[in-house]
Amino acid sequence: MSENTTISPYTTLAQEAIQLLKQLISTQSFSREEEGTAALIEAFLTQKGIPFHRKKNNIWAYNQHFDASKPSILLNSHHDTVKPNPSWTLNPLEPLEEEGKLYGLGSNDAGGCLTSLIVTFCHFYNNPSLSHNVILAATAEEEISGREGLEMIIDDLPPIEFAIVGEPTEMHLAVAEKGLLVLDCVAHGKSGHAAREEGENAIYKAIQDIEWIRNYRFEKVSPTLGPIKMSVTIINAGSQHNVVPDTCKFTVDVRVTEQYTLEEIIDTIRRHIQSEVQPRSIRLRPSSIPLAHPIVQAGIKLGRHTYGSPTTSDQALIDCPSLKMGPGHSGRSHTANEFIYLHEIEEGIAQYIKMLEDVIVEK
Repeated sequence: MSENTTISPYTTLAQEAIQLLKQLISTQSFSREEEGTAALIEAFLTQKGIPFHRKKNNIWAYNQHFDASKPSILLNSHHDTVKPNPSWTLNPLEPLEEEGKLYGLGSNDAGGCLTSLIVTFCHFYNNPSLSHNVILAATAEEEISGREGLEMIIDDLPPIEFAIVGEPTEMHLAVAEKGLLVLDCVAHGKSGHAAREEGENAIYKAIQDIEWIRNYRFEKVSPTLGPIKMSVTIINAGSQHNVVPDTCKFTVDVRVTEQYTLEEIIDTIRRHIQSEVQPRSIRLRPSSIPLAHPIVQAGIKLGRHTYGSPTTSDQALIDCPSLKMGPGHSGRSHTANEFIYLHEIEEGIAQYIKMLEDVIVEK
């Protein structure tokens, strides 16, 4: 007589997540082209009997026993992908399961995180004993920091007490994330003939400013994110070999910590260089969550470690404490033959559920 075997509830949820992930991989969803994957997420929630809202390619839903008097938490990840790079040897839109891995574009960034959060939301959906409302948001345009992704729907949501943003972190706890400033700078000179002592070379003026940017160190250093980092990444000047250029344009990538506001950083740069400085936006602000926050402590109890993330995600658009975490490895994102281990998905779902049970299920 064979012994009865019990399948873990996490295994069942992982099977659902993996099946949905395979469908998402099979459906092209480059940023601004996510209609197909949005429809798949709609169909999944409909099959579960869960009402949802949609704006453009963003889908969001509330737990069954939503109570406006309770605080709300947000579970968010994105369903857009980058375009596959030329080094792919597999079909990026064909999910391939092999040796415990699932290959496919967006499998790691961030399909595994998204589908794990979706089934986690479903797990809590009809629980009447929650201290918090649970909101799911599957959003678009994260890979391009677009304005028609999470930013488009954030004002449609109730106030959020804290958020979990699904990005591949090996389920470790990214408790802080750098913000991003992109600055377009212009050095001005006067044109003249290169053969004579005429004009003021805008390139030389730009070089002085670039040297300051290269060497300057902001005084305050973040305990989790380290120093602010400034990098000149683009430069353009001149049109003819014999004409002294009157303008030199360059672009600065600034990775920002919580120690300064974006406005303070812009003001500091403007005070120290001659060039005009124009930020492209001040939307992508640094984000963090206190180490003492219950959701962080719940993760630490499960043996996960905390760290500061140098990369930018949709956390930058959420004005509340937020934790970035998810199954998968950041180093696989945007690489050829991208994959996620199947066991990472099941383990990720289990950890999401255990952490949330510790925080939002009334004892």
